[in-house]
Amino acid sequence: MSVNVAAAQFAPTADKEANLAEIERLVRAAREQGARLVVLPEYAIFTVDAMDDRFVEAAEPLDGPSVRRLAALSVELDITIVAGINEAAEDGRIHNTLVGIQAGEVRAVYRKVHLYDAFGYRESDRVIASDPVAPQLLEVDGFTVGMQTCYDLRFPETSRTLVDAGADVIALPAEWVPGPLKEFHWTTLLRARAIENTVYVVAADQCAPTGAGNSVVLDPMGNTLAGVGEAEGIAVAALDPERLAKVRTINPALTLRRYRVTPREE
Repeated sequence: MSVNVAAAQFAPTADKEANLAEIERLVRAAREQGARLVVLPEYAIFTVDAMDDRFVEAAEPLDGPSVRRLAALSVELDITIVAGINEAAEDGRIHNTLVGIQAGEVRAVYRKVHLYDAFGYRESDRVIASDPVAPQLLEVDGFTVGMQTCYDLRFPETSRTLVDAGADVIALPAEWVPGPLKEFHWTTLLRARAIENTVYVVAADQCAPTGAGNSVVLDPMGNTLAGVGEAEGIAVAALDPERLAKVRTINPALTLRRYRVTPREE
């Protein structure tokens, strides 16, 4: 059976309460359209336009009030939520973390591996890069969902690691910072990850001023099933297991591959 999923796009600010209220509105709207999974942007709970101490000061643990509020919403609406948070760490920095929430519990966690030290930005000044670890996956109505974050998209081995672990859907929250050709990079790389891995991709970006927008749901051939564009909103689409199986029969790239992904030794 097909499963409806949603990518929810908005522009979080420094006002956590306002962000959580907007998240709740978007998740409710997605559920009204039948979504069983909703993917929210990176740093969905708190965002400012510079990577400074405000991210650290606003950070919460995984069992903090913001995650608990999302957990309660997941129970009320019977929906799986993937969202990016600034997670408190021990050394005066944070983890850039994704939480996969189901039935009131954090069922999967992903901490960003590739930090955005590029295009004049320095995420590593305030964020701890996670070591590559075995993916934690979510099961949503017969689909297996893996998670990765924003700049990870530029490293195809990140997605391949999720697929090797069994993912047939990639949930990809982002704050894809606007800039020259950045929108082009975002849309091109998303489509490449879907095609080369024969997976569905549910990508939720922030919109202006902090993100480039263009949140999208892609099928395993790279076709756009639903998209948001530049404005706030949700993209809802149906994932079809028969479509997935047919694409992987026509294009058996995963079985024909002759290389594997291994973490680089430091």
